[in-house]
Amino acid sequence: MVDDVQFSVGPLSFDVAHLSHVELLTPTPDDTVRFFTEVMGLTESGRQGDSVYLRGWDDYAHHTLKVTASPWPGMGHCAFRTSSPEALRRRVEAVERTGLGEGWVDGDQGHDPAYRFRDPDGHLLELLSEVDWYRPTTQTQPALKNQASRFPARGCNLRRLDHVNFFAADVRASRRFFQEVLGFRLTEIVVFDDGSEKGAWLSVCNKSYELAIIEDGTGSRGRFHHLTYAVDSREEVLRAADICLEHGVFIETGPHKHAIQQTFFLYVYEPGGNRFEIACPGARLILAPDWRPVVWSEAERRQGQAWGLPTVATFHTYGTPPVEVAAGRLESRGKE
Repeated sequence: MVDDVQFSVGPLSFDVAHLSHVELLTPTPDDTVRFFTEVMGLTESGRQGDSVYLRGWDDYAHHTLKVTASPWPGMGHCAFRTSSPEALRRRVEAVERTGLGEGWVDGDQGHDPAYRFRDPDGHLLELLSEVDWYRPTTQTQPALKNQASRFPARGCNLRRLDHVNFFAADVRASRRFFQEVLGFRLTEIVVFDDGSEKGAWLSVCNKSYELAIIEDGTGSRGRFHHLTYAVDSREEVLRAADICLEHGVFIETGPHKHAIQQTFFLYVYEPGGNRFEIACPGARLILAPDWRPVVWSEAERRQGQAWGLPTVATFHTYGTPPVEVAAGRLESRGKE
C-alpha cells in the first residue's frame, strides 16, 4: 500500500447501498435467456415486453439481471440501490449538479421509480430506493428461512450478483465521478509510469468492489466490459468451465486467479456477445474504516495474473457494443 492522498476526494456518504441490477442487451434474447437459466442456473422471476428478469438463488431482490432484446449487445443500464429515500434524494441532487442527469423513469418490474443519468464516459445508470423482495414459489421455497430461495442444482448454480465492469476512455474522470458524486470508496487502482490511470475498483459497502472501471484500448466511450456472478467455491468455477465446454460456450480466459482483488475467475461470452464472469469469492470483504487504496504499478501489471497467466489481449479491446455502434450512439446523443 502507498499513501492515498492523491486519491482522496472527501468523506464517504454511504447513501448508495449496493449494486442492484444490470440490464444486458442482446441480439439473441432466447439463446441468452437459455444460457443464463439452463447453463448458468439463474431463475426467471418475470417477463415484460422484450425483457426477461432473472436472479441468482440467494439474491434477495425480485431480479438482479434484466435481459432485453436489442439489435446489438451491450449494457442497457446499471442500477444502484440507495440506503433510504432521503439518501436517494441527496444523490439525485448531487448528480443534477453535474449536468449528467436525465430524469425520473417509472418503476420497472421489481422496483419503484428510478432516477436516470450518465457517468462521464456515457454509461446509462439508475438510482433507486424501493425494491420488491423475491417471494419463493412452492418449487423454490428454501428449507431455511434466512436463504432467499432453494439451491437450484442446475447448471453453474450462480449464487448472487457480484460486480460490474465498465470500459472507459478516461478512467480518472469516471473514477472521480463515482467517488465525488455517488460516494464510492476506491479500494485498488492501476497507475502507469506516466501517471495515467488504467483501472479502478470501487465499492459502497464492505465488499472490496462492486464496480470496476478499466481503460478501453480502442479509445471508445460508453462500452461494457463484463458482468459477474459469484459461486461458493473455486471448485464450482472449475466445474463451470466443464459445463461451458459441454454446452459449446466460448471461454475467453481462465479458470485462474486475478492479482487485483484475488478473484478466482472464468470469463466466457454469452450467445449475444456480452462477456460474462463466474467468480469465487467475487469481491473480498473490507472491514477497515480507514482502508487505503492498493496501487499497482505498470511493471507489476505486466507480470499478468496472480499465477503468471498473461492477460489476454482481448481484455483491453473487446467490449459491447462494437466500437462503431458505440461511436454512433455517442454522436446521436450529442445532437439531441
